[in-house]
Amino acid sequence: MVPNEGAVWHTNRRLTLTGFSLLDWITLIFFGLAWFGYEFVVDSTAVRHRSLNRTIDEERHHWMQEMALVDNRIMDSNLHASLQNGTAFFASTALLAVGAALTLLRATDDVLTILAEMPFGLATSRVAWEVKVSGLVIIFVYAFFKFAWSYRLYNYVAILVGATPPAKEKNTAKAKAHAERVGGLCEVAGRHFNRGQRAFFFALGYLGWFISPWLLIASSIAVAVVMWRRQFASDSRRALIGE
Repeated sequence: MVPNEGAVWHTNRRLTLTGFSLLDWITLIFFGLAWFGYEFVVDSTAVRHRSLNRTIDEERHHWMQEMALVDNRIMDSNLHASLQNGTAFFASTALLAVGAALTLLRATDDVLTILAEMPFGLATSRVAWEVKVSGLVIIFVYAFFKFAWSYRLYNYVAILVGATPPAKEKNTAKAKAHAERVGGLCEVAGRHFNRGQRAFFFALGYLGWFISPWLLIASSIAVAVVMWRRQFASDSRRALIGE
């Protein structure tokens, strides 16, 4: 056997053991590029200044500056609690999703039997199924960590709100700097929350891989397009900027 033939044989053997074709690996890489490429563009390039998230971040700072002007901060505390509760809900949902995905791993034999009997050609190998489900688990675990850290940051925001100087010091450099710090921390908490939600959205796109690599490409593009439109061309953004 010539070296080139041996290399091809070992490559084909690995593909057979995993049940993945070259197209599967290419589409999986495409999925990762779609997700993290979108995240990089929206969070780290110049276009972020025109996004819905950026507009809301500016309002977070405005909120905290207004909060520092009054002594009665009950309304601010209630609004902050609603943000915390929403983050906690998504964190618990992510844990439930992890549990559901792990249940799919335990029921691999039953699932493979069902897929083999379906008329759409969905039959797959055991290893391929377990790898795909493991990827889904990783996505939901990532989302949980993002939501959990966001919840923790909102706790810190609550502490800083409580430590805000009294309104009589509202025009001092100390009070203004403190309000800016609270707004900055609130912005970071919101950023991690957004990334957790983004993981949920792309998890829906990832489900396409269970049917077809081509469907994974299509669903990844669809998710990215929908989120891009909401960030830059949605009615909500136009309402916020007054267009």
